[in-house]
Amino acid sequence: MSPIKTGWPGLRRPVLSATLSACWLLLQQSLAPAHLLMAALIGVVLPWALAGFLGAATHARIGGAAGRLALTVVWDIIVSNFTVARLVIDVRREPHPAWVCLPLRLTAPTAQALLASIITMTPGTVSAIVDEERALIWVHALDCHDPQALAHDMDQRYQQPLMEIFG
Repeated sequence: MSPIKTGWPGLRRPVLSATLSACWLLLQQSLAPAHLLMAALIGVVLPWALAGFLGAATHARIGGAAGRLALTVVWDIIVSNFTVARLVIDVRREPHPAWVCLPLRLTAPTAQALLASIITMTPGTVSAIVDEERALIWVHALDCHDPQALAHDMDQRYQQPLMEIFG
């Protein structure tokens, strides 16, 4: 699915335009005609003005995979919070920090950035470095006994659904 081709670049990203307009209206807390007009202007002019910075549009298939991924990420964040809290509170537990190498199968830069963001949102994964040349993400894990198993888990839980979403 390609972006809508119109003569004017301000209408090529309808989701961005609608989101900007909706945010403006929510911030104004009003549906007065002046605010509706301003929301429409912001929704059209801002994407047009930023077209050079936005790059090519990335299209995602929003559906079952996106919902499953969202639930998986929320669940993993909750579980990881308890795991990290237990690690911090129990002075007898010794953390085993490690760098984990996750091969990238995602090709879209937006999908790669989203994968890195998901990984770093989960407590216990301190940072992620995207190595575009080697198609790898290096993840620093706070407590990891088996880096290969963790890489496989991240691949199955996050990267596989993102591949379904971004194609």
